[in-house]
Amino acid sequence: MEPEGLSRLAHPGQAGTDPADAVLGDRSHFPRLRARAYLAHAAISPTPDFVERAIVEQVAATAAQGLGAIGALLDNAALARARFAALIGADPADVAAIANTSSAAAAVASAMDWRAKDRILTFEDEFPANVTPWQAAAGRCGLAVVRVPIAPFTRSAEEGLEAVRKELDRGGARLIAVSGVQFQTGLAMPVARLARLAREHGAELFVDAIQAVGARPVDVRAEGVHYLAAGSHKWLMGQLGAAFLWIDPRSAERLEPQLVGWTSHESPDAFLGGPASALRHDRPLVRGARVFEAGVLNHLGLAAAAAGMAPLIALGPGAIHAHVQTYHDLLEPGLVELGFVSRRAARAEGRSAILSLDPPAEHGAADIARALLEAGVVASAPCGLLRLAPHWPNPLDEVPAVLRAVRAALAV
Repeated sequence: MEPEGLSRLAHPGQAGTDPADAVLGDRSHFPRLRARAYLAHAAISPTPDFVERAIVEQVAATAAQGLGAIGALLDNAALARARFAALIGADPADVAAIANTSSAAAAVASAMDWRAKDRILTFEDEFPANVTPWQAAAGRCGLAVVRVPIAPFTRSAEEGLEAVRKELDRGGARLIAVSGVQFQTGLAMPVARLARLAREHGAELFVDAIQAVGARPVDVRAEGVHYLAAGSHKWLMGQLGAAFLWIDPRSAERLEPQLVGWTSHESPDAFLGGPASALRHDRPLVRGARVFEAGVLNHLGLAAAAAGMAPLIALGPGAIHAHVQTYHDLLEPGLVELGFVSRRAARAEGRSAILSLDPPAEHGAADIARALLEAGVVASAPCGLLRLAPHWPNPLDEVPAVLRAVRAALAV
């Protein structure tokens, strides 16, 4: 059930329309989807009918009303922030709507009060969105970027955390940047324990949660993270080019924002429709994450995100995670029998909605993915792994067809 107060923000006929009939394992909201089995949510989600409708209705509103539709657009942006906040256990006031996770990391990196020789800890095999912005800050400010091995985490959380502790004990670390779920292997990182280590050493934790939010439970307050970002085009079932950044208010107070624009000020639009005296350039910047909403927002993307998150809240990330784990429990043994080596974590807490596997000898993951596509099964193949990523609409009874398609792909 949606938290009280969220649905009231929705305008009739706009993106707040809630697909109340969404059911785990039912893909009836995807009538245009051609795939027999869509297993690439870790890359891009297909567009459900309620998201498509939200986009079309917003375009229709602006076509009919122009300026008159601005109130509905702003309300849908507020609804998107509120729904994202509900999914991560946060206050909507601490959430900013931005373009993508790279922009989120770049905004934070540009705003921190770095000192020469400060250290930033990242991890091997991270998606570049959570590495490049920190490298740029390092080059600009004379910092050191340390790449912590990820392999110890695949063996045990304790071994991985000990590797991080050793780096922190060397001193000078200001930030740990980690993906909540590793994009290649699907390994869910021990975020709360990393946050605790960071605090013990006077550092902060930035989490790229694009592979986590919407597909597994996330609680920024309980986990103690400082910054979290996620795009909407994967597990949130939105569109490309719309994302969210959450910042702990205490961390926000220490930032010196650089990537700002006209809407970063308090009452930025007071002069629109007001007297000439209302046009001022000395209004203070807003405090908190919203300062990074530096101009006109991607309102179509936010309408899509608001609609896409509605079933996630209604079904619950915990139930979605359990459904996907059941799917993987059925799929993984059959793939192992075919000669694949699973990268799925042995520990339940290390599992995510991603099932990645090394292909059998003399078979390339990209070739297998192409053969599967011809058979109507959509998968992805990053870094030589076959990555299978179902979501709440995937029915469990499609697993035998997936296994048959894989078997045929190996025979090609």
